[in-house]
Amino acid sequence: MTDSAYNGVLASLPVTDLAAAASWYERLFGRPAGRRPMPGLVEWQLTVGGGVQLAQADGAGTGTATLTVDDLDMLVADLRSRDVEVEDPTTGTGARFTQLTDPDGNTVVLAEALR
Repeated sequence: MTDSAYNGVLASLPVTDLAAAASWYERLFGRPAGRRPMPGLVEWQLTVGGGVQLAQADGAGTGTATLTVDDLDMLVADLRSRDVEVEDPTTGTGARFTQLTDPDGNTVVLAEALR
């Protein structure tokens, strides 16, 4: 239990071409967006309290979203099978990770905590 009043996060990434970006993220997440709450927005809910939103907006290519995963090697293999370019994971302090770049230049980090 935490003392925080917050219970979720929605990472919003700015994109120039919503359709092209949504297609790339569909390959990344293995499914289409779950919500289109208004024109210029698409969302994927990834956990009970967390997700990723794409927003057609100025500033495309300046965003970063870090997604934590349980099995990075399995996910990397799965992404490669769906033609998503992903580098081999790197081990850092406390986590293994890899970075991807979406069509607009936003960074998506996939990280697995070291056990």
